[in-house]
Amino acid sequence: MAELLHRLGTFAARRAWTMIAAWAVILGLVVGGFLIGFRGLSSSFDIPGTASGDVVAHLQDELPDFSGASGTVVFRTDDGAALTDAQKGEISALVSSAGDLPDVARVTDPFSTQQQLDDQRQQVVDGRQQLADARAQAESGQQQLDAGKAQLDAGQEQLDAGRAEVEAAPLPAVQKRAQLDALNEQQAQLDQQRAALEQQQTQVTDGLTQIAAQETQLADGAELLSFADAIRLVSDDGSTAIVNVSFDKPRLELPEASKEAVVEHFSTSVSGVDVAFNTEISQGIPEIFGVGEVIGIAVAGVVLLVVLGSLLAASFPIVTAIVGVAIGAMATLSFSGVVQMASVTPFLGVMLGLAVGIDYALFILYRHRRQLLQGADVIESIGLANGTAGNAVVFAGSTVIVALLALNITGIPFLGLMGTAGAVSVLVAVLIAVSLTPALLGLAGTRILSRRARAKAALAGENDQPRRMASLDAEEHPRRAARVDTAPVATVGREVRPMSTVRAVVTMVVATAALLVIALPALSMRLGLPDGGSEAEDSSGYKAFTWTEQAFGAGSNAPLLVTAALPDGTAEADVQSLQLQVARELFVQDDVAAVAPVAVSDDRTLAAFQVIPTEGPNAVSTEQLVRDLRALPPVNGDIELGVAGAAAINIDISEGLADVLPVYLIVVVGLSFLIMVMVFRSLLVPLIATGGFVLSLFATFGAVTAVFQWGWLGDLFGVHNPGPILSFLPVILVGILFGLAMDYQLFLTTGMREAWAHGAKPRLAVAQGFRAGRTVVTAAAIIMIAVFSGFITSEAVIIKSFGLGLALGVLLDAFLVRMLLVPAIMHVLGGAAWWLPRWLDRVIPNVDVEGSALERRHPAHHG
Repeated sequence: MAELLHRLGTFAARRAWTMIAAWAVILGLVVGGFLIGFRGLSSSFDIPGTASGDVVAHLQDELPDFSGASGTVVFRTDDGAALTDAQKGEISALVSSAGDLPDVARVTDPFSTQQQLDDQRQQVVDGRQQLADARAQAESGQQQLDAGKAQLDAGQEQLDAGRAEVEAAPLPAVQKRAQLDALNEQQAQLDQQRAALEQQQTQVTDGLTQIAAQETQLADGAELLSFADAIRLVSDDGSTAIVNVSFDKPRLELPEASKEAVVEHFSTSVSGVDVAFNTEISQGIPEIFGVGEVIGIAVAGVVLLVVLGSLLAASFPIVTAIVGVAIGAMATLSFSGVVQMASVTPFLGVMLGLAVGIDYALFILYRHRRQLLQGADVIESIGLANGTAGNAVVFAGSTVIVALLALNITGIPFLGLMGTAGAVSVLVAVLIAVSLTPALLGLAGTRILSRRARAKAALAGENDQPRRMASLDAEEHPRRAARVDTAPVATVGREVRPMSTVRAVVTMVVATAALLVIALPALSMRLGLPDGGSEAEDSSGYKAFTWTEQAFGAGSNAPLLVTAALPDGTAEADVQSLQLQVARELFVQDDVAAVAPVAVSDDRTLAAFQVIPTEGPNAVSTEQLVRDLRALPPVNGDIELGVAGAAAINIDISEGLADVLPVYLIVVVGLSFLIMVMVFRSLLVPLIATGGFVLSLFATFGAVTAVFQWGWLGDLFGVHNPGPILSFLPVILVGILFGLAMDYQLFLTTGMREAWAHGAKPRLAVAQGFRAGRTVVTAAAIIMIAVFSGFITSEAVIIKSFGLGLALGVLLDAFLVRMLLVPAIMHVLGGAAWWLPRWLDRVIPNVDVEGSALERRHPAHHG
């Protein structure tokens, strides 16, 4: 590989315009592919196979109107007064005309719907009064019937007594018969009256039965309605109204243009009324480059200028990085019409492309500059720098690429796609570093040096001492000087001495303790997805979130959709009773503010309910409520419940990502250990490096938790509403920081090994290797931190958390672990750090990362 890169670098330096033209053609092809293939990005995330995903799939079959995406438009008077009739009319007119917007299934008029709810509640009151009046009337009739029955009974007793008296009296037969006939006529009249009375009794009894049934039905309806008392679309003071917008496509398939159409439609000015849209509608694609990113690149430019000493040299890494980012990002986005991409997918590539693109070019340019200062020929120096430093760049880039591609093992599509996009950007950065950078260096010649430096290089070239360039660079790379003979490495300038053992032990203890303390907040880390409260304070999503919370309660921002699988053959008359049974079960759960039935499928096999929690979407209680609802046994033993809705979906995504994090961490750490055993031919050095990576990783988790979840330094970083950590941030940090940590480990520890292998005492080799690599590693780390920090200023909390997490991760790993902890531990271990069993030494391949063999075959010639 080193020889191949040497030839590539030499060719690029000699045929600079050919190489530049080739990359220009590649850039043109990528731009064309982007213009043809780009089809937009999604601002939503999903994990297949989740519980909420199964519920949504069931809804698509049975209640398709409730399976699509939905959002809210919030109207609020600017003076806090109640909405006037004129304002209500204008808002209702907007609602009426919104049905024709693309992909909009239905739009709810808050005023007519609220009036319907109020009318239903009034109907309950009126119905109760009507039934009470009816019962009073029926009971009054019953009393009259009872009185009539008493009179008939008294008349019957008199009639029976008269009949007995007639029959007992010694009267002539004709007279007795005449009296008995008269009594029979009276009996017939009594029987007729009794029959009429019994008919009236039947009517009264039936009436009371109907009244009782109506009272039961009304009581059930009133109870069901009472569960929804907390659900309103117009606030109690009349100043705020919510318009619900439902789409006919799931949120992952909903085009950005459809949401933008809703925003444009409802943004029509209503006098005296402000409007805001929740994040389901307003959250679009954040801008890729802003002021913060420009400042970050400017800081990187200053660092490059200080390290490289000339404006021309400092510009090359930035130019090549920007070209690489453009190619990588547009190449990725060209496939957005084929593969569904989340809005954050290109940002990971942009972040990494800029950071590693600048650093990788810096490594090669720095090596080339040192060689020029020693009087090397320009073309030969470029080839040698590309074959040595470029070889290390290829290896370092490969570790980052492998770590990012390993995100695909999580089984989460959008996460794997983010890793792949990032890997593409890193691959492009590596290719540009080893091809376009040598071409630019070939064009520049010695002009990458300042005038004073060029004079120094000319003086070095005139020196006829027969020494190799490696020994001339002893101060910066003592391990190369050691190759001349087997004596301990000598250096020019200030003598390199190993640190004291006491200092090494103190450094170990202090650095480890500091990392552990910083990692403590990670013990309470919660994962979630950002809600509207996490958005920028001047954003539409934040306004909609806070207005809704203030007017309707925190839970109104976190509605859950609960489905109930009704028994087969459910009659229409039984639906309300079953709804009531389910609603009762839901309403008695802790932290439930309201329950409302919203729909029943045509075949009466599925009922849907809206459940409003007492707190917001990222509250611990809401998360626990979702778990509690899913743990409920079937209602009545045969009604299975399912939970969906935006809050439940976000919880499912967060839990899914939390489950894959340990597996991914084990894979990455294991990969890290195997690669470093091969590179450093040691068992303890990889253990030290891996342990340091784990420490810096958890310290990064702790720092991110303290800022975003606890709110520490929130004003400084723009975190005004602390909440759970972005659910996929830890997984992304593991992959990226692993690759970058291996970069720094490589550029520092290989120097230590080479110094030791060529005669230096173990502790002296540590000092010499550290001296050799500290300048370029420090510069590279500062550049990474500057570039990543530029993204902290983004208004999108997802991008902000990425930027802060990566910047802190590089800061902790590069300066606390690689430049303090690792050298200290290796000093204490001494020669034992390089121990490797003989059988393993024979098995593993010899990886010449920095191209030592190439230097022996191609010593740089002086100009």
